[in-house]
This record gives sequence, structure tokens and C-alpha cells, in this order.
Amino acid sequence: MSGHSKWATIKHKKAAQDAKRGKVFTRLIREIQIASREGGGEPDANPRLRTAITAAKGQSMPQDNIKKAILRGTGQLEGTSFEEITFEGYGPSGVAVIVEVVTDNRNRTVSELRHVFSKNGGNLGENGCVGWMFSKHSMITVPKDASSEEELMDIVLSAGAEDLRDEGERWLIVSPPEAHNDVAKALEDAKVPTESVEVSMVSQNTVQVKGKSVTTVLRMLDLLEDHDDVQNVYSNFDIDDKELEALSA
Repeated sequence: MSGHSKWATIKHKKAAQDAKRGKVFTRLIREIQIASREGGGEPDANPRLRTAITAAKGQSMPQDNIKKAILRGTGQLEGTSFEEITFEGYGPSGVAVIVEVVTDNRNRTVSELRHVFSKNGGNLGENGCVGWMFSKHSMITVPKDASSEEELMDIVLSAGAEDLRDEGERWLIVSPPEAHNDVAKALEDAKVPTESVEVSMVSQNTVQVKGKSVTTVLRMLDLLEDHDDVQNVYSNFDIDDKELEALSA
């Protein structure tokens, strides 16, 4: 879980800056559109759409934006047609990388992502080259001051969560993907605020990254994360906390 935790922590620090650029809303709207297109516009009958709407509400997205995204997804409003693609490859130091994108131009996206990989000591691989190293988990974060450990444990374990972890400034709730919506609903019913609500790819094994390679790995992942078509980036790196703190300073 280490690679996920470190990368998630870094992404949390970027969240405010991303929000200012409107990138968070853009990604959430695309996810709502695709979820609606694939499974229909009724959240009660479409788990993926429920998850996307929960994430959007967690970022204070206006209800009108959510409704329009659903209507574009179901074809009731005209909008851009998007395609989902998952890319796999290796970054510097041999770390495994999975990149999930939503694009309206496959050829452009492939070319641009291949450029990011190759220019930063990595290489884009075939589908399946690293996917076997990862498994899906529900990952929900809650601000540390929003609930006590005991109270939160009672809420989430009864809803199907596997674990509650102390991540410093926040709690991390880990669940099987099939329990994701039940756990999110239990938190909502208990009026416990969340920071992020997602089904994420988590690496089963990690690659230790040290020294100058730390900057190289994080730079490549940062560039991928900042690409307009990229929805999610997952990696199996592990970095010593002291090195990460020194880099942040």
C-alpha cells in the first residue's frame, strides 16, 4: 500500500492548486459522462455513476454541473464523445506505472504519453505488462479531526470495510471494491465528511527509490498527472519518509 500512500499524499498537496486550474472538475465531469454513457443516468442503478457523483459532491461541484454531465453522457445533451484507455509501462528505476485516460483523440494521447515516458527515463509498454502487479481497492480518506478512530471504525467496518489506517493528517479507509458504495453511503449517513472517495489500483509489491532517482520518478508521475487527458496515475514506488520530507522542504 506504500506506493499508493506516498503518491496519494503528494496528490493531496497538489489538490488546491489543481482545483484553481479547474482540473479536478474537468476530470470528475468526464467520469460522470462516461459512467452515464456506460450504465445509464440513474445513480441508484449505476454504481460507477454513484461513486462519481459522490466524488463530485466531495469537491463541492454544483448540482447543475453534475446534471449536465449526466445528460451529455446519456446523449440527451450534445457533447464531446470520449474514450477510456488504460496505458501501462515502466518509469525510472523500473517502477511500474498505470495511467488511466479519457480522451477524444486516441492517437494524440498515445503520442503525448509515449513522449512523457521516453523523455523521463521510462517506456510505454504493452497492456498487461504491469497490470498484474496491482489490485483494485476502495480508498476513502477522512480528515483526522472529522471523527475519532473508534467512531469511524464502528461506521465503516459494519459497512464492509477491511481496514482503517492512520495516514497522519487523515484516516484512510480500505475496502473491497464491491463494498465501496456501502462504505461511502455509511459515511454520508453518519455525516462524516470525506476528502477523497475512489476505487484505486494498489500495488501488491513496491520498488524502493532512492537518491536522485526520487526526483526523476516524481517528475515523470507529476507530468503524467498534469496531462489534460489523464484521469488517474498509479505506481508501485516506495520512498523513504525522510527523503520525501527533504524534497518537500
